[in-house]
Amino acid sequence: MELARGANTVVDGTSLKVAVNGSAPGTVDLMVFQLDERNQVRNDADFVFFNQPVSPEGAVRLESGGVIEIDIARLPADIHQLSVAVALDAAANGTLSAVGGLGVVVEQPGSTAIVAQALGLTSERAAVLVEIYRRGTDWKVRNVSAGWDSGLADLVTAFGVSVDEEPQSRPDSAESADGIRTVPDEAKLSMVKREKLDLRKREVAKVLLTKGGNGIRARVVLVIDKTGSMAKQYRTRVVHRVVERMVPVAIQLDDDGKLEPYLYAVSFVKLPEISVHDAEEWSDTYLHLRGSHGGFNYDKIGAANREVPIMTEILSGLTRGSAPTLVLFFTDGGFSERKEITKLMREASGLPAFWQFVGIGKANYGVLEKLDDLDGRVVDNAGFFALDDIDTVDDAQLYTRLLSEFPDWHKAAVAAGITTP
Repeated sequence: MELARGANTVVDGTSLKVAVNGSAPGTVDLMVFQLDERNQVRNDADFVFFNQPVSPEGAVRLESGGVIEIDIARLPADIHQLSVAVALDAAANGTLSAVGGLGVVVEQPGSTAIVAQALGLTSERAAVLVEIYRRGTDWKVRNVSAGWDSGLADLVTAFGVSVDEEPQSRPDSAESADGIRTVPDEAKLSMVKREKLDLRKREVAKVLLTKGGNGIRARVVLVIDKTGSMAKQYRTRVVHRVVERMVPVAIQLDDDGKLEPYLYAVSFVKLPEISVHDAEEWSDTYLHLRGSHGGFNYDKIGAANREVPIMTEILSGLTRGSAPTLVLFFTDGGFSERKEITKLMREASGLPAFWQFVGIGKANYGVLEKLDDLDGRVVDNAGFFALDDIDTVDDAQLYTRLLSEFPDWHKAAVAAGITTP
């Protein structure tokens, strides 16, 4: 049975399996709102989403693969409606109308499946796909296919979820029993943003714990390629999403939870630090290829690759025996000074920094692909992996690839007297 936009039908039985096609965690987020007769949540616990996947009474469960399990018999008497919705991630471009196959299939044991394609969407970035609601003694499903151009914040506030809580003072960084660090600036984020950040911090902490690196404190340096060949990565805001996904690494490793950022091409520029609460604003201000932004002349940095100046600058601030530094170096390749870079990496192996190079975009990465086999180093101080499309890699995969070698380096560097425990 297929429902047109606005059409409804009675559901059979009390056990429903709702499959949402087109949802993708981190890009198109799936959520369910338990609503009372006012069409509002009773409290924030009625908002079921990726970081709160089960409703208080267990009637609604968000499973992997975009599936929602609903037991109508367990819904409280004061819940009159379930709204199944999706929203584009704040860092994702475009609108829901561009999401292929977006829609819902409601499976009813022993009865016909109900199909509700998302119809008529245009400029919406968040939308209710279907409603499952009481009508007398029956429950019905309606194809809604309507939403909000402005996205998630307007969606959740429309149903009474608090997303902009007053900042809470927190004097110092803190660490939970399971090793998840929190910095004071997180209190300035909305609830929804904090929940997403918490998921990412957990993935970072999990990698470090698995590798025996929990408890390491390190300065975190972020280097981003600003050459002309990176134009697409800037235009499609890939570099913005890189910054967003590196912030949890700094929170988990750095004492103040801040990233120390550089952009480089022929020369380089050191930019203001990135804090968790202003990462989006920072990216909009400073991630550019040309022109003058935030008091910096980007044209003077150039548009071609020269890695030696930026690498030399970072090395100049390192002293053997001091605290560790993790350098996260994002580039689309073009490393032409092979001999000079090889020499620098050998010299750098006696200094307290691990260099994690990440290739973004399809390119020839040259000497970076040979770093694991580079001889003549005190310790192995560098890693490299390529991501043709960083948006297709989930957080667990990304942080595993990004951080797996760092704890091993740290152990070896401590044993060699290069850095502190």
